[in-house]
Amino acid sequence: MDRPQIQLDFAPELHLFVSAPRRAGRTALRTDGASTLGHVVESLGVPLTEVGALLVDGRAVPDSHVPADGEEITVRAVARPQPSPVPARFLLDVHLGTLARRLRLLGVDAAYENPDIGDAALAARSAAEQRIMLSRDRGLLRRRELWAGAYVYSHRPAEQLRDVLSRFAPPLAPWSRCTACNGRLHPATKTSVREQLRDGTERSYDAFAQCEDCGQAYWRGAHHARLEAIVAEAVRDFGPGRAGGPGQEPGPVGEFGEVHGSGEGQGRIGVVSG
Repeated sequence: MDRPQIQLDFAPELHLFVSAPRRAGRTALRTDGASTLGHVVESLGVPLTEVGALLVDGRAVPDSHVPADGEEITVRAVARPQPSPVPARFLLDVHLGTLARRLRLLGVDAAYENPDIGDAALAARSAAEQRIMLSRDRGLLRRRELWAGAYVYSHRPAEQLRDVLSRFAPPLAPWSRCTACNGRLHPATKTSVREQLRDGTERSYDAFAQCEDCGQAYWRGAHHARLEAIVAEAVRDFGPGRAGGPGQEPGPVGEFGEVHGSGEGQGRIGVVSG
């Protein structure tokens, strides 16, 4: 008996996942007659985290649908902004450290694992904490244990940030999280953070914040203009007032101004990379 033959058409946004012949429009595929549509789509390279509606002869079906002979299937990309049952919180794999720091700079809850704890442990943490797994690893995004996931389409941090903000529209609260550990910042006195300051810093600055979790100190410093530009662009394009955009919440350090550490990756003072 001949195997069922179906016709598949992938949305342009999904073309990077499929082979070149399947980017030209509707193409034929023979299935085994038992596999679900979700399995078929993933077998062709598309993570289900990136799939929106699945249409069979124009009607929406779940990914558990088993394709029948002659069906015409349209695979759409996920809608933006993507609805979430709870406020978006993220978990990033070891390759997305800069993105994690930029999300934290904007006050977005972004957990990050470094060193690498392995795909199984990442998927388990995603499920346990209801975090959206962000990764460029398609294999990781195919793990069934994930609570939710999303492919990060670019390798450039600025584009990665825009990708995540446009897709999930998280509320922004700039300058309210520690870029090193994701903890909350609170205003601090110079005396309470003095042991972390160099002489020049102690003389030049009076407004400080400190992480409630790891204790790192933050202040306006040499990187302020660069970090302010990142924040300003994100708020302008994805803050309140934008169509479908997130809200903006005031950060607890807003009482005395924006704060950040003194150098990228320099031990106790964490900032966002360029």
